[in-house]
Amino acid sequence: MHPTAHAGPHPPPAHRDPNLLRWLGAYTASVMGDVVYFLALSWCATRAGGPSLAGFVIAAGALPRAVLMLGGGVVADRFGPRRVAVVSDATRCAVILAAAAVLMLTAPRLWLLVPVALLFGVVDAVFMPAVGALPPRLTAPGQLARVQGMRGLAVRLSNAVGPVPAGAVLAAGGAAGAFAASGALFALSLALLLTVRTNDVPEGAEPASPARELRDGLRYVRRHRLLAPLVTVIGLSEMCFSGPVAAGLVLLADARGWGAAGMGWIAGVFSAGAGAGALLPAVASRIPRAGLAVSGALFVTAVGTVALGHSRSLAAAVVCGAVVGLSSGFTATVTGALVQTATDPRYLGRVTAVTALCAVGLAPVLFPAVGLTVAAWGAAAFFTGCGAICLLGAVLGATVTELRRAELQSPDRSLGAEA
Repeated sequence: MHPTAHAGPHPPPAHRDPNLLRWLGAYTASVMGDVVYFLALSWCATRAGGPSLAGFVIAAGALPRAVLMLGGGVVADRFGPRRVAVVSDATRCAVILAAAAVLMLTAPRLWLLVPVALLFGVVDAVFMPAVGALPPRLTAPGQLARVQGMRGLAVRLSNAVGPVPAGAVLAAGGAAGAFAASGALFALSLALLLTVRTNDVPEGAEPASPARELRDGLRYVRRHRLLAPLVTVIGLSEMCFSGPVAAGLVLLADARGWGAAGMGWIAGVFSAGAGAGALLPAVASRIPRAGLAVSGALFVTAVGTVALGHSRSLAAAVVCGAVVGLSSGFTATVTGALVQTATDPRYLGRVTAVTALCAVGLAPVLFPAVGLTVAAWGAAAFFTGCGAICLLGAVLGATVTELRRAELQSPDRSLGAEA
């Protein structure tokens, strides 16, 4: 069992643990800061150079994050995830506030936006594995499903609510105000992270070169009987839902004549369903046969995604969007908890980096495939392809013995064992 950060004999459950809630607050503030930052960056880039150059600026931030994500996991494991998360959060805060100060003096220009996007992407590649690797150092293994559920709900709420204040700040304070608001959210995240206490983990061998540590981490995942298929399933389940499906929804709504309002309804119920799916493991006393449950949820996701692409009425598409959101949110939460339960804490930063790369890092590479697929075969074909990918993940999860039999420790049993 992983050691916990609690000194007392009765560690509180995740939703009542002040230390863990401070981490969740820091994570939520960070996600909100990301939402405001990306909206402000897109708006500024569009004003500075039009839609085509806006895409270039956004890609300038996404590319280093994808390329350097695995290296960020090495840094988190070598120096400790809390220390790395604090330093990288402080760096992000300083970069964005400096950009806000410059924008008070001048209009948005590409000479400013591109370096900011590049630097933010580099730091984000370090921050994401570090902050994601913290939960096992904060609580007992049996609480990790609840933690992942709370985290998933926070992400969904931040992504759903964040654009509203971001737009208001842009309208009232312009680019400088929006960047300042994003920097303030990163400052809040930093302040909360500084109050988080973590447990120590046993030290491993003498640190090797970064390249050797990266190879060791990848070898650890490849040779682990549960993590190897689990990471593959995570990649298959997240491949389409880390961004490409959102772009596909735009094209589907346009092809069906549902307009922006119809697209908004589908995206809204998808987010609500995903939040509910993430919340389910957080409130459930136990998730029996967790690995098999993931396969079942992925099968539902596959069927719902194909049905969404072939829906002819907006009402049917809305129902499909809610179902897909619910099942995919559940899958992401349970697989995240399984990863953190199964991974040796000394490798958690690198393993988290691998899963984050599968979940969000590869999205920029997949976006062009959306337009090409829809242009060649139509929106329905794109969603059918996404459904087939999810179905492949479901089959893999059901046929690999270690994954099919994977279990999560009961929260109540974990607390009782700790007592």
